Amino acid sequence: MQARRASRELALIIFSQIGKDIEKYANSDFEQMVLGSVRTLISNSMDEISIVTSELSEVREFVEEFENNHPDNLARPIDAHNIAVEMPLTSKMKEDIDVIMNAAEKSVSALEIAELSVLSGQSDVKRYIHKIIKTYKERKDDIDGVIKELASGWDIDRLFKIDKDILRISITELLFIKDAPVKVVIDEALELAKKYSTDDSPSFINGILAKVVESYV
Repeated sequence: MQARRASRELALIIFSQIGKDIEKYANSDFEQMVLGSVRTLISNSMDEISIVTSELSEVREFVEEFENNHPDNLARPIDAHNIAVEMPLTSKMKEDIDVIMNAAEKSVSALEIAELSVLSGQSDVKRYIHKIIKTYKERKDDIDGVIKELASGWDIDRLFKIDKDILRISITELLFIKDAPVKVVIDEALELAKKYSTDDSPSFINGILAKVVESYV
């Protein structure tokens, strides 16, 4: 995970915890928010993986029982090893496969969170987080004004907060920081939307950011 990508994700974690009064927070407050959030994410991820590990054990037991009770193996001598048998792809097995895939996704997520926790202590990541937040604090009215202008037909106060926060971070970078390529900022905004928001959020965010680029960049 690149430093800038980690900074954006950690900045989003901070944005998720603050309301409209961002001005009242100091840099030390933001650092504590990041630390607390990463710890919570790691704890939640460990709990999820523990649950999934238990589910995987049940899947394994199901497969072993199916193999042991298959007619081909029941017909073999008691002391003979089981032979591999074909297993029909029933709805039960599809559910079990979904469990395995879910476990793999959560394992990857856990690794990303662990990486975030390490990166959060690096000076270049901290600097960029502070740069995003400081710039947004200074240009809050301008940035929220752009969102309100371009989110045609949407009430900005009724948008999902996570979507607004992703847009705030992205517009801050696109219009006022300008340190990263436009495509990178947009692509990573969409990744954050896929990871943290609803199925419809990536297309909504992509549409708004496309208008930002067209009108302001």
